Amino acid sequence: MGLMPARRILQLGDPTLREKSRHVASPIDAAPILEDLRDTLHDFRSNHGFGRGISAIQIGRPARVIYIEFEGKRHSLLNPVFESLSEERIRLWDDCFSFPDLLVYVERSSAVVLRYLDERGEPHTLQASGALSELLQHEMDHLDGILAIDRAVDRDSFRTREEHRRRLSSPPPAPR
Repeated sequence: MGLMPARRILQLGDPTLREKSRHVASPIDAAPILEDLRDTLHDFRSNHGFGRGISAIQIGRPARVIYIEFEGKRHSLLNPVFESLSEERIRLWDDCFSFPDLLVYVERSSAVVLRYLDERGEPHTLQASGALSELLQHEMDHLDGILAIDRAVDRDSFRTREEHRRRLSSPPPAPR
């Protein structure tokens, strides 16, 4: 399998992003989708300098398929289902390939347990906490037509990437 051209990532406002994705019948059906997701993630990362996961709906394929590269590990998730979400919560700035210049302050479960099939159809359980937990929740939301903007903590939970960088690079205000 050679490198395929990256697919266009649907952008905020595209109604397809709001669709609920369907189960994939078999790993054979998911193979070309996973290849497209991998190539698209790599292309996005090379152009934007970030990116850890992508769901099939973001390239216009309403299939319950997620591809993740996180801390040196690759995960192909077919028909993933949450087994549990912790009651303990974390808040963080979330970003998305479908609105790469916007950050959204969200609250999510600090840990999750996820069941899924891999690219060979083998069942797995993935326990995750912290950043991986947040990433999985973000991608799982996509499968149900939910975007990070829907999870915003409040109306002041939005920043452009440029403003976020500016705030992180400026010194904190002097104590009064």
